[in-house]
Amino acid sequence: MEQKNKVAIIGYGNIGRYALEALEAAPDMECVGIVRRNVTEPTINGYKVVNDIRQLGQVDVAILATPTRKVEEYAKQCLALGINTVDSFDIHTKIVDLRRSLDAEAKAHGAVSIISAGWDPGSDSIVRTLMESLAPRGISYTNFGPGRSMGHSVAVRAIPGVRDALSMTIPVGTGIHRRMVYVELEDGADFKTVEAAIKADAYFVNDETHVMQVPCVDELNDVGHGVNLVRKGVSGKTHNQLFEFNMKINNPALTAQVLVNMCRAALKQQPGAYTMIEIPVIDMLPGNKEDIIRHLV
Repeated sequence: MEQKNKVAIIGYGNIGRYALEALEAAPDMECVGIVRRNVTEPTINGYKVVNDIRQLGQVDVAILATPTRKVEEYAKQCLALGINTVDSFDIHTKIVDLRRSLDAEAKAHGAVSIISAGWDPGSDSIVRTLMESLAPRGISYTNFGPGRSMGHSVAVRAIPGVRDALSMTIPVGTGIHRRMVYVELEDGADFKTVEAAIKADAYFVNDETHVMQVPCVDELNDVGHGVNLVRKGVSGKTHNQLFEFNMKINNPALTAQVLVNMCRAALKQQPGAYTMIEIPVIDMLPGNKEDIIRHLV
């Protein structure tokens, strides 16, 4: 039997939990443990829990199921140990800077880092790239939702005074979105102060954002999401080419599946940092390459 690739999960929130399920379903992967800042129990579902990845022995790839703003820190720690990393960093305007930073670190230690490996950025980025290649001149629109944005919700929870938060993305059309943010406040927190901090955050500053205080966020919570990608443009000199891609998803489950796919792909690349549009799509699938070609081409 072929030896399975050894994967560690750093962080065990929504994405970490679904990543474990995706690893258990993958024929070529095995989870060797979970890394958490605070170890409150020695195992989770039979998997070892530690506060330092070095306590897990051999690790081929680490899934960084951490808040986006902690990705660079954790990635550099793993890469310095020669451990490959995959993450779902989702601040679009900072992806190039993160890639540049982690590329140098990965190459210095002979490792691979695949960044922004979720569904957007991530698999949607591949679809956008394909659409633009088919109609090199034109306009693309990415319309998210309606649904819960995990990255935006995590960002709000980090704001002082917020006990819990839900950020919903509502598509207005032609790539324009409205953010509906529901916050459950800590006792004594000032709503106006929290509202101002949310609207000033990089996740929200460029969108129409509405913030509402609610007694219980959990009563509103739903992890469903979706996307509608449209490109209208020109192929060669022929106008009126129209392409459309739609999906409705469980947000953390799809993000986790993409991360596990990228664990597989990371082991097939040369040292350095990559976004998903730089990775051959065939590297995301398990199995023999010729069998995959025979099945899909």
